[in-house]
Amino acid sequence: MAYQYVVLRCVPRPDREEFLNVGVVLHCQSSDFLDADWSVDADRLRALDAQLDVDRVCEALTFVDLVCRGDERAGEAARQSLGQRFGFLKAPRSTVLQPGPVHGGMTQDPARQLRHLRERLVG
Repeated sequence: MAYQYVVLRCVPRPDREEFLNVGVVLHCQSSDFLDADWSVDADRLRALDAQLDVDRVCEALTFVDLVCRGDERAGEAARQSLGQRFGFLKAPRSTVLQPGPVHGGMTQDPARQLRHLRERLVG
């Protein structure tokens, strides 16, 4: 099955053009799959910016989870189709949490592929 994914990046100070990968969102249309997997290393993030509000980063990542699940707490974005939700999550924003470019691949198990990508790209 074909899938698309984006890596979620924490960009504490865009002026320095530094970021740390913190999560992955994977969408597989043929299996109706949309999910995120993330991990935040507070010490590594604070090495980029000692003033960073790590709780705010985790809240933003939790919002991504809510959108993926279609949870009503995520508002209008969560009421859209899976493809539209992925489109919402992959759209660039001027926030501390930003998606990287869209990549794709093939898998037999989207959930396992998501875990693999998170381990490989985030740690």
